[in-house]
Amino acid sequence: MSQVFITADELAGMLERAEPVTLLDVRWSLPEPDGTAAYQRGHLPGAVYVSLDEELSDHSVAGRGRHPLPSGASVQAAARRWGVRTGVPVVVYDDWNRAGSARAWWVLTAAGIPDVRILDGGLAAWRGELRSGTESVEPGDVTVAHDDLYAGALPTVTADEATAASVLIDARAPERFRGDTEPVDPVAGHIPGARNIPSTSLLAEDGTLRDDLTSQFGSVGAQPAVYCGSGVTAAVVVAALASTGVEAALFPGSWSQYSAESARPVALGE
Repeated sequence: MSQVFITADELAGMLERAEPVTLLDVRWSLPEPDGTAAYQRGHLPGAVYVSLDEELSDHSVAGRGRHPLPSGASVQAAARRWGVRTGVPVVVYDDWNRAGSARAWWVLTAAGIPDVRILDGGLAAWRGELRSGTESVEPGDVTVAHDDLYAGALPTVTADEATAASVLIDARAPERFRGDTEPVDPVAGHIPGARNIPSTSLLAEDGTLRDDLTSQFGSVGAQPAVYCGSGVTAAVVVAALASTGVEAALFPGSWSQYSAESARPVALGE
């Protein structure tokens, strides 16, 4: 777990000892995708705001869902703006179900940037001071190892590979999985054969990872595939699995890509 997540106490200790660390504030949610205002109201000292929609996605890419992956070159340019430096660990955090921070962890790690960890419990777990306004940081010098994140340092699957996966996990809310409602995409339902493990079910009431993740996941095999609405909250499941030692493959386009291809079968109900 310590390779993927960091506790608030561990982070506070690093800051108290003046250990070098880059802090990235990745606030994003479905109802409020732009977290700039929330960041400016209060953020961890030294943290830089990262836009999930503008910097962790590339909307110029067509046919790959609502949040297509950015190129490694754009990640490198953004990471340098954020002050990410070679050899300096990165801690990412958010304030909504680990969605934004898990996306940042996945994108940066897939690009080949090492030592990126998610703040367990998010902003709510932090007991130290908060600062308002915007931080000014020195540009970083980090270099990414992969330009194509669809074939980067973390495994991904295509729509065809997702349908053929021996274990396919749908990370959306149960009502979206069943097809009772679909507030974002034009088609309701799920990929046939998928099992529903909502990303929020992996979090305790305080927003930290549950202690019983292994039993929560059950038998998932050596490399399950994971999807959600558009590849964001699925990263929470991928990160949680990684914390238990299981490497999962992400379907980046997820339901937003799959359901847009009208010839693909759709399942409803449990």
